[in-house]
Amino acid sequence: MDPGLFLWLIARVAGLTSFAALSISLLTGLALRTAVLEWLGSNRALRSTHEYTAVLWVPLGLLHVAALLLDQTARVRPIDVVVPFQVSYGTLAIGLGTLSLELFAVVAVTGWLKRRLKPRLWHWLHRLSYAAFGVLFLHAVLGGTDFSDPLVSAVGWGVTVALATLGLARLVWGRLPV
Repeated sequence: MDPGLFLWLIARVAGLTSFAALSISLLTGLALRTAVLEWLGSNRALRSTHEYTAVLWVPLGLLHVAALLLDQTARVRPIDVVVPFQVSYGTLAIGLGTLSLELFAVVAVTGWLKRRLKPRLWHWLHRLSYAAFGVLFLHAVLGGTDFSDPLVSAVGWGVTVALATLGLARLVWGRLPV
């Protein structure tokens, strides 16, 4: 197999599985604290799934980025991983990917530092995950070649609609206490 094609396949698979892990993490996290789903609030399996997938996306996301850095066709430079909107092609799509990576990194790091932060500050930083997911979704739609596949597109849009619905339910019916 051609090394370039192999790296491209690794980048696609890692990107999609990272998206899936983040989707599950956000859906389970929202379900745990949305009052309309109060019966799920104390579900240990749901909490474990949220915590596991909140960490699982990290190596998958890093693999996605590493494969793109190594892929000569992608022409993604190390600076493009840190400074958004610098790539010579697909500037918006790839820049959104960089931005979502940085936002999710803030959420992940502050999640690990939760005990050292004031609860109110941690909650606001943790809520960045919603914005990060929105940016990630736009990155996937605009730059993800797999989103042209009807099944991948249906799952991506379905997750986004589910998150929006749960988010709206949380706004209307409130949040469960911590």
